[in-house]
Amino acid sequence: MTASFYNHSWTQNLGSAWLDGLQTHGWDSKKGIFMYKRPWSKGNFSEKELREEERTLQTFSIIFPLIFQNHVHQWQLEYPFQVQVAKGCGLHVGESSVGFMKIAYEGSDLMSFQNTSWWPSPKGGRRAQQVSKLFNQYHVVNLRIRAHIIDICPRFLLGLLEAGKADLQRQVRPEAWLSTGPSPGPGRLLLVCHVSGFYPKPVWVMWMRGEQEHQGTRRGEVLPHADGTWYLQTSLDVEAREAADLSCRVRHSSLEGQDMVFYWEQHRPVGLVFLAGVVPLVLLAGLALWLWKRRKSHKTPQRTGLPLE
Repeated sequence: MTASFYNHSWTQNLGSAWLDGLQTHGWDSKKGIFMYKRPWSKGNFSEKELREEERTLQTFSIIFPLIFQNHVHQWQLEYPFQVQVAKGCGLHVGESSVGFMKIAYEGSDLMSFQNTSWWPSPKGGRRAQQVSKLFNQYHVVNLRIRAHIIDICPRFLLGLLEAGKADLQRQVRPEAWLSTGPSPGPGRLLLVCHVSGFYPKPVWVMWMRGEQEHQGTRRGEVLPHADGTWYLQTSLDVEAREAADLSCRVRHSSLEGQDMVFYWEQHRPVGLVFLAGVVPLVLLAGLALWLWKRRKSHKTPQRTGLPLE
């Protein structure tokens, strides 16, 4: 959840829940709407349990901002600012579940929840110590947080994994293509490898020279499509004369160990191919026109200006 504080009387909370790269839930405090993003987002919880969780979230979204609003001066907070809250749990085969809750101020760690207490982040300085000291006074609330992350969250997660099994375990092969970006400078090319429509989210994409990874590869952010699949692009700034033997290699679980490889020489963008073909043609046409005019001028008799007899 992200709480945005615009001034002393205006705040807004937006929240979302994610499972293995898929958004399962959303929350908008302004509209008072708790959204189930997937057909299986309710897991195996009863309607009564779900309503209880919604009420808990709604109460938290009201009280939490008030605490910060009431301590703006003491904690030296400056409007506008944001406070981020991350809460969840993880399951690993053969191991007990791991729960967590963390709070950050303007993207920097402020404090984290351990057992039944809040611990200030070393990077948070005096502010983190002040905030954690206050939050540690809410003993009943902290007991409920502990119960949620070690009991309720794992049970709900197991229900989601079962209900959404078909969706979560699906494999969608990526599509990939190459293009050029804006020119980095004279004699240089920005090569771009696009990988789109893959699921699940983890993917490995790298520009290669032969079998060697090119260390100049720049990886962008993995972005979501509306259908739940993902998109990524990686770029490489190189000298134009060095681009011929480069390739883009893609690894993804849906490919079952068979990497996708796209060679720049074989997949040059249409624009470059067209330009490479057009320039010689223009030069040849210009040369032919010049020769024709020159030849014609030699064949035309020179005029003397004298009358013919």
